[in-house]
Amino acid sequence: MIRVVMPQLGETVAEGTLTQWYKSVGEAVSKGDALFEVASDKVDTEIPAPATGTLHAIYVVAGTTVDVGTLLAEILGADESPDDAPPPPLAPAGAPAPVPSTPDGPDAGADARLSPVVRRLLAEHGLRAEDVTGTGPRGRLTRDDVVAAARSRDSRGARAPAGAASPVVRRLLAEHGLRAQDVTGTGPRGQVTRRDVERAVAASPRGEDEVIAFTRLRALTAEHMVRSKATSAHTLMVRQVDYEPVEAVRRRLGDAFRAAHGFSLTYLPFNAAAALAALREFPHLNASVGDQALIVHGDLNLGIAVDRDGDGLVVPVVHQADRLDLVSLARRIRELAEAARARRLSVDDAAGGTFTITNPGPYGTLMTGAVINQPQVAILATDGVRRTPVVVESATGEAIAIHSVGLAALTFDHRVIDGAYAARFLRRFEEVLATRDWATELGDLSRAAPSR
Repeated sequence: MIRVVMPQLGETVAEGTLTQWYKSVGEAVSKGDALFEVASDKVDTEIPAPATGTLHAIYVVAGTTVDVGTLLAEILGADESPDDAPPPPLAPAGAPAPVPSTPDGPDAGADARLSPVVRRLLAEHGLRAEDVTGTGPRGRLTRDDVVAAARSRDSRGARAPAGAASPVVRRLLAEHGLRAQDVTGTGPRGQVTRRDVERAVAASPRGEDEVIAFTRLRALTAEHMVRSKATSAHTLMVRQVDYEPVEAVRRRLGDAFRAAHGFSLTYLPFNAAAALAALREFPHLNASVGDQALIVHGDLNLGIAVDRDGDGLVVPVVHQADRLDLVSLARRIRELAEAARARRLSVDDAAGGTFTITNPGPYGTLMTGAVINQPQVAILATDGVRRTPVVVESATGEAIAIHSVGLAALTFDHRVIDGAYAARFLRRFEEVLATRDWATELGDLSRAAPSR
């Protein structure tokens, strides 16, 4: 029997909120597969199953906040059967009754202990047996238990999980290419009813408005953005940047870099390295605002804003980023971005940032006025790079050349940063991009790649 407990989410985090189970009692699980999701105020993290076997019991229902180390579930090993399992531990006051699995399939044993009245009430209120604490003999569910659970849940404004939809509703959703989360439910606990689906289908041809409820991450992002705008005196400063020295290295070494490291050599790690170098010379931008004071941070912990497929923004952090070389910086940024999109960031991965870069450039943007990531004092947006005619100095005077050019937009808090300071930072940022020996920093690739 393998015990599954609430993991340590971060060095200073003592509790976590279990937001979603991906497996049901009695269902087979494989080691490494997503088992449940845990949320903090910064990230939602998928927690993998620690072993292969069968999910024997769940002790904490979705939406519950518990201490680190709390028993959440138990998994039967591949060579174990439910008959071999020890009796479940006594649930603490207010905790849900554990639901063990049986050889007859998911929830078969639990259903066998339910009266027809209890089963009907569970269905009407969109509840599962494991969502209700039983007060009858040996923890058996009673009618009053279900009614009390429904009232308690409704008073908290909770919504029914997508899986609570009836077979008829699921069929209608499938026929019309809809998902339960795309339809506003009016049933108990926000459950989607047949009429809700029919209304959504009818609204589509009429072009009626669609109401999309905020996800938890979108709500947190919205709150964070509004608070930032209300806190800081946002000021935007933009500088045109000539990326031709960087582009020359990317053209010459890009293929060799991909062959050696397995991913593309984008502009982002160059921008990050240049920003880190400039921040060492302009440390007041690597800071936060305290009580009538500017707190200048000794470490350069670089946040990289990541869009999670339109669901909201997360900002994983490269801690002590200035200690990494260009290749290591590129690899770490990629690892964190992939973890953010896969919901595998730890709380520590998203904590402690001192300066942030947002990079909409791959989408061809011209200029972005980003919102400061509180409590930091600045954020740098690096936008699209295009081939553009520019005036350059040559031995014979001025000439027209085609270079790769983009805009770097710094949003800073004018309460503590003046325009001249921000302007000098941007100038130094461009100078680093133009003058650093990037080919040497990429190491052996310069010798492996053919010259052009």
